[in-house]
Amino acid sequence: MAKQQTKPFTVADYLLTRLKQLNVTVVFQIPGDYVKHFTQALEHFEGIETIGTTNELDASYAADAYARTRGLSAVSLQYGVSTYSALNAVAGAYVERSPMVVISACPGADARKIGDMYGVLYHHSTGNLNADQEIYEHVTVAAETLSTSAGAPEKIDALLVAALTEQRPVYIACYREVWGEPCEKPSKKKLEAIIKKSNKAKLENAVNQAWSQIKLAKNPLVFAGVELLRHGLTDLLEELIEESGILYTTTSLGKSVLDEEGNKFIGTYSDQASIQNVIDLVENCDCLLSLGTIITDDYVWLAENKYSDMILSTTETTRVGYFVYDEITPRDFMEALIKKFKKDNKYPLKAKAPKQPKYPKPWATNSDLDFDTPSKSDDITFNRFFECNMKFLKDNKMLDDIIMTFGVSSAMYVATNAYGLKQNSFISSAAWQCIGFETGAASGAQLGSGKRAWTIAGDGGFMMICQALSTLSRFNLNGVVFVMSNGVYAIEQVFVDVKAFEPGPKHKFDAFDILPKWNYEGLATAYNTNYLRAETTSELEDVLKKLKKNNKKPTLVEIVIPEKVLPQQMERIANLG
Repeated sequence: MAKQQTKPFTVADYLLTRLKQLNVTVVFQIPGDYVKHFTQALEHFEGIETIGTTNELDASYAADAYARTRGLSAVSLQYGVSTYSALNAVAGAYVERSPMVVISACPGADARKIGDMYGVLYHHSTGNLNADQEIYEHVTVAAETLSTSAGAPEKIDALLVAALTEQRPVYIACYREVWGEPCEKPSKKKLEAIIKKSNKAKLENAVNQAWSQIKLAKNPLVFAGVELLRHGLTDLLEELIEESGILYTTTSLGKSVLDEEGNKFIGTYSDQASIQNVIDLVENCDCLLSLGTIITDDYVWLAENKYSDMILSTTETTRVGYFVYDEITPRDFMEALIKKFKKDNKYPLKAKAPKQPKYPKPWATNSDLDFDTPSKSDDITFNRFFECNMKFLKDNKMLDDIIMTFGVSSAMYVATNAYGLKQNSFISSAAWQCIGFETGAASGAQLGSGKRAWTIAGDGGFMMICQALSTLSRFNLNGVVFVMSNGVYAIEQVFVDVKAFEPGPKHKFDAFDILPKWNYEGLATAYNTNYLRAETTSELEDVLKKLKKNNKKPTLVEIVIPEKVLPQQMERIANLG
């Protein structure tokens, strides 16, 4: 009897083994003929599940969210038509520091010879067979196309180490045949990020300059950003806050960098979308210790008015007032400052943050409708939605078990007013500001964190990627997608002409910001999900009670909001311009 032939270990198996070692247990996938050797290996690879999604944005948003909760993710895409479709999502991951491995394949050696001989244009190609890599070099920290299995292990390892070190996407493609070529097995030792070291002299100068500025400050404030979460520096942040006694806030993108508890957290700062206490404390601070923050144009006021008072330490730069330093890491900078705080008798400060606002604040004070006379109207507004939502989650002790996802929308800015979230439970597109990210991210957030996705989507964003509901349903994920249905691209209209929200027939929305009417119940049926609807706050309370049950299917919740409703947070932001 003939012996059964052992299946050869391939380049695809090498990459998958490395991913599994790094706790990647799923790969999001769009199939394709060029990449078939990888997808076939994935299908039979023990320990990694294939998550087939409806389209490339669905796959890549999910991979992005998975990486934010897990530390690394992977998405497998077809050459050209697929990689180009995913580009928006990968760019967002690049901007917001999410380590995603983008996997693809391209025409092989034989195809290239035929193309050169006969002038054949291969499907999915622009004619430049290197175009995919050339484009992805702009939104990754490393990009590689393997033309042979020779040297593949070293190149794959280098790419993965780059993703771990920089906490940003990398791109790897192979000639069509290479993913299936034999390859040696990797070592059992998993790969690790490179721990960068600072230039000692520059570090000492920067820390001494920063310490001089901190010592003179009467109202210092820590401004914490998402890089601390991505690079595992949150323990240092906690130690720095404890040793210094300084109050802290976070960026919108960095919201939930720590558990939102204790008397040092003042609330998230999102410029004029913030609650008044937070705005006052930020504006009155005379030294802003900005750690791991991405300063976007949401913080133009801060950049213009606090530049000289800012001490900035990120993976890209270090600045103390007007003095700029290179070759300094946030880890070394924070450790050196902690030593200073420990030695100084002045610290820790005794400052305490204002008490976290109790229900129904901060939503009541921001509402566009009068909460003092609720009998006038029971309509749901953005602030009323979050008032009910956050009270429900807290009362039912569900904050430990949910992870929120947001694209850019009015809801995202209102949500930054929330308190009490657990570490890394607020995932948003606050810097890249992508409409629709939230629904695509839901499956990745849930699979990566093991928590229930609690997604709040604008109706315009949801319409862009509603097919992601199918992915949630297909893999029996019980996530919830709330669609804030007001029939208009509210956030776009705010920046085009906020006066359109004023009452009366003479104030109209721009035609391009008006959305089509959808049958959300029919859509939920088509995607095999549960459906709920709320038009009043009492109906919303009933909906939330039903969601407490641990359903085996996802739930689409239509939240009907009058089209002229505008949160005060958004009105204040609009008035900045």
